[in-house]
Order: sequence, then C-alpha cells, then structure tokens
Amino acid sequence: MSEPQKPWTVPMLAQARAEGRKLVMLTGYDASFARVLDDNGCDLILVGDSLGMVVQGHDSTLPVRVDDIVYHTAAVARGAKRALKIADFPFGSDGSSLEAHAAAVRFVQAGASMVKLEGAGHKLDTIRYLVEREIPVCGHLGLTPQSVHRFGGFKVQGREDAAAARLREDALAVAEAGAALLVLEGVPAALAAQITAASPIPTIGIGAGAGCDGQVLVLHDLLGLDTGHRKPKFVKDFLAEGGSVAGAIRAYADAVRSGRFPDADHAYA
Repeated sequence: MSEPQKPWTVPMLAQARAEGRKLVMLTGYDASFARVLDDNGCDLILVGDSLGMVVQGHDSTLPVRVDDIVYHTAAVARGAKRALKIADFPFGSDGSSLEAHAAAVRFVQAGASMVKLEGAGHKLDTIRYLVEREIPVCGHLGLTPQSVHRFGGFKVQGREDAAAARLREDALAVAEAGAALLVLEGVPAALAAQITAASPIPTIGIGAGAGCDGQVLVLHDLLGLDTGHRKPKFVKDFLAEGGSVAGAIRAYADAVRSGRFPDADHAYA
C-alpha cells in the first residue's frame, strides 16, 4: 500500500475530475467496514438509505428514518478518517427546505461532510437552501429508489427522447442550484456520458456506464452477499476476484480507476 493520503474534502472532488482521476465510492454502514474501505482505496463512503434493504431487510428504501442515517453515519465516521462521508436523506425527510436543513444538521454533526438527495424540481430550492447554509450537497438523478412507486419498479430511466432531455436539463439545474456532486443511477451509458461531458460538477455512476467521473456500488453487492433481492445488471461480485474483503475493495477501486469497470456487461444501452 502507498502512504496514506490526506483526508478528502469537497473541493478535492472537482480537483480529481480536473486531473482525470476517477472517484471511487462505496456504501458503508458501520465502523468496521468503514475502516476497511478507508484503508483500501475508497475515496467516498455513502451512508445510503440502501441500508433499509441490505441491513434492515426491507423490500425498499422507504422505511428508513432520519435516526437510522444519523446512527449509521456516526458509526462510519468513527471508522473512516480519510474517505469523504456522505449521508443520504431518507424518504420524506427533504420534503421542505426547513425539514431538510434540520436533518442535514444532524447528519453533519454525526460526521458527514456532504448530504445526498434525490430528484430535481422542487428539490432545487432545497439544494440552494442547504448550500447557502454551508452544507455541501450531492444530487441523485435517473433511477431514484425513493420514486419506486411512481416508476412502477426499479427501471432504467432516460431511454425515451423526452425523458433523456429532461435528465440532461435536470442535471444542469442541480449543478446550477449548487450541488458539488451528482449520482446518476440506472441511466443508459451513452446518455450518462453526455450528461457528464456537459456537467460542471463530477458525476458518479451506478448502472450508468463508464463515462461518469466515478462509480459507486452497494458494499453488499460488491461482496456478492445474498440480501434477498434481485441483483441488477450493473452489480459485480469482486470478492471472487479479490480473495478477501480488503482485496475485493482494492480490486474494485483499481477497476474503476483504470476504466475496466463498468464494462458493457455491467451497463445499460
């Protein structure tokens, strides 16, 4: 292993993009795994509402509460000292700017350096409100899991011309509102590459092809764990390749940085 790098900060995300360095993100929910992520090449740790499905055993992310994210963010912050910690707004907690700010303050106090919210539209006012109050924001567009009922399931977004145009517009609007990072999920690879090329902020893909500025996976998926849910096409088991938990994370980080992951088999056309 190389010498430890200095802790990640929000301005370093734009710097990495400018230098052409791919960002490596994984989800994390506890101190022990956070320490392993931190020591093996993970730049960003997302305390995602995915914990509702992979930790709590729910069928969706919708039952997750603010208290859950606060608890798991604090645990991750105790384990990871270098990676940037991002806390996810659970369903309903960012319904208004005031609600979002109250939750975000708790996330930051628990150890997060950034918060993530899904969608655009009325969420743009919330992004502006948070950024004006010194809380960095990561946007999330495409297949937004909290919209599962409206979408009618976990479906790829942006395949039709009108939907693709809307995603491009929303991505620019999220950046204009002040977000410093943008997750693109379940988006055709060509569209995600177009959005990334036009975006003034770095993008992180999950099921969005290799054209993004970085990648994220759910930790349990990377380790090939059976969570009782159908595995999406973009998931790859790196444990078989890495031989250990630490090795799997290193293999994933290397594959992302080299551009080998995701390949066509792990992306949508």
